[in-house]
Amino acid sequence: MRRTALSFLQKWKQKNTRKPLIIRGARQVGKTWLMKEFAKTEYENFAYINFEDNQQLKTLFLNDFDIPRILLAIQIATGIKPEPNKTLIIFDEIQEAERALTSLKYFRENAPEYHIVAAGSLLGIALHGNTSFPVGKVEFLDLYPLSFTEFLEALGEHDLDDLIKKQQWEMINTFKTKYIELLKQFYYVGGMPEVVANFASNQDFSEVRQIQQQILDSYEQDFSKHAPTDVVPRIRMVWNSVPAQLSKENRKFIYGLIKQGARAKEFELALSWLLDCGLIHKVNRISKPALPLKAYEDMGAFKLYLLDIGLLGAMANLDVKTLLDGNLIFTEFKGALTEQYVLQQLVTDRDISIFYWSSDKSDSEIDLLIQYKNELVPIEVKAAENLQAKSLRAFVEKNKPKIAIRTSMSDFREEIWLTNLPLYAINELAGYLEKKN
Repeated sequence: MRRTALSFLQKWKQKNTRKPLIIRGARQVGKTWLMKEFAKTEYENFAYINFEDNQQLKTLFLNDFDIPRILLAIQIATGIKPEPNKTLIIFDEIQEAERALTSLKYFRENAPEYHIVAAGSLLGIALHGNTSFPVGKVEFLDLYPLSFTEFLEALGEHDLDDLIKKQQWEMINTFKTKYIELLKQFYYVGGMPEVVANFASNQDFSEVRQIQQQILDSYEQDFSKHAPTDVVPRIRMVWNSVPAQLSKENRKFIYGLIKQGARAKEFELALSWLLDCGLIHKVNRISKPALPLKAYEDMGAFKLYLLDIGLLGAMANLDVKTLLDGNLIFTEFKGALTEQYVLQQLVTDRDISIFYWSSDKSDSEIDLLIQYKNELVPIEVKAAENLQAKSLRAFVEKNKPKIAIRTSMSDFREEIWLTNLPLYAINELAGYLEKKN
């Protein structure tokens, strides 16, 4: 399995200003695999420590941050003597060892020649405690489920993936039917690495759903294990409401869908917990479509998406025949899945800030409004080949953005006022925008 994050790690290794790197991401998105794969391909050896199941080393940082002492302990525990530039030191589930995060500051200041990568599924939760964070002394990489192009790679569709990366639109149009077939499979399978690996080997949709359900069950167990007892019921209520929230025509999050009479204050901690774990994405409304978008963020109006489209389908009990055959019963939820898919592709790009816009009267809405570098780009998401874009046209006429995007199952084409970018090529939005600038 090839992850695009490997190229980021390779560049990190070569930097003269390299700092210890922290990989953030939800459980089971492939952080451990990524760190070990990087170590195997780029280093002579690696010293791997998982603080979740290593009781001895959980207390390693309590007394002091003496680097020679810590390195000796790592050598004893792993049988690997860390050597500068030759050994990758991996701290997995780093939040489970008290003051382990703080130790990264001292590695940066006193032993920058050692290469250290750390990861944690609950880092955001840990930082809300009394953990001292090494501000300015570390770098970050956010890891998500596989994108659609990574999914193509995993299935051995290297040529199809290459066409998208090179934006060879005529050839892409020639194989449109194949892309759509694979995209529908991705809607069901999603991008969780274990699920994708199984599907690539067995092509069995029933096994896919079993693994997805196991992942969902493990998340539910995390709620009980790691969250404050009094917040757990509300975490479950928010989590389980996401499919219903997205299935509405207007996907703005409504507390009343969680339970009648629900108030924002009741669920602030639950929302924060799910966000910190990386299990949901929160996309806020923009009150005014102007740069910088962050300055016009409406914190009281937002949409919630899950971390993975396959898990969303599993939570909604979506039947594979309904999805692949295009059953009419599926019409409403198809829009929700498509918007989830597009959001999931865009969040993997560090250069893109994502919001949405709606008029004060809520009679007009842009599904996603992004800021790429110094450009404001409205995006309208269409589940099929429906080419009507009334809200987008009105928005463009009023606000005059340089580029407007409609993403749908239609072929790539550039018109005077918008570009239609196929859903199966939305991963290349940043590359397209770069070319236009």
